[in-house]
Amino acid sequence: MRIRRAAPGEAPALLAIFQSSVRGLASRDYTPAQIDAWAPLAADAAWCEAWRRRVGANQPWAVEIEARLVAYADLQPSGYLDHFYVAADAAGQGIGAALMRHLLGIAREQGIDCVVADVSLRARAFFERFGFAVEREQCVSVRGVSLRNARMRLAVAAAPAAPLAAGPLAGTPLND
Repeated sequence: MRIRRAAPGEAPALLAIFQSSVRGLASRDYTPAQIDAWAPLAADAAWCEAWRRRVGANQPWAVEIEARLVAYADLQPSGYLDHFYVAADAAGQGIGAALMRHLLGIAREQGIDCVVADVSLRARAFFERFGFAVEREQCVSVRGVSLRNARMRLAVAAAPAAPLAAGPLAGTPLND
């Protein structure tokens, strides 16, 4: 497993991870309409371009296993974790945990005191295992459809070096 910065030309692979994660993992907790709004399969060119620009601006880290990208996430200078996605067929193998440890290490190196994320229902337990606490439950609008998630916060100094417990939810998606 290799964690590295994603290259600009890898946006299609990152989009495939995003789609796989949302559709294969988060779909257990959201309706088909919510999933279609969050990760549309038949997205128009404008949506795809906006998504590509956003991910590119976020400068994500990618996890590569045997020349295949299987996960990606970003950590903004503000401490906001915007994207955190693991492909459905790679979930539960410790990939998400390795990526989270990497991001928290970067946060420590950069002097980021607090990491904040808007976390999907499916990913909540994964984030809790790293010490994140729910700041508030919220309902967000994605392409005109309401989705529930949680704003979660972690004081980086208090973060465990490893997850508090391993389990089948390791590496599940973050709400977008």
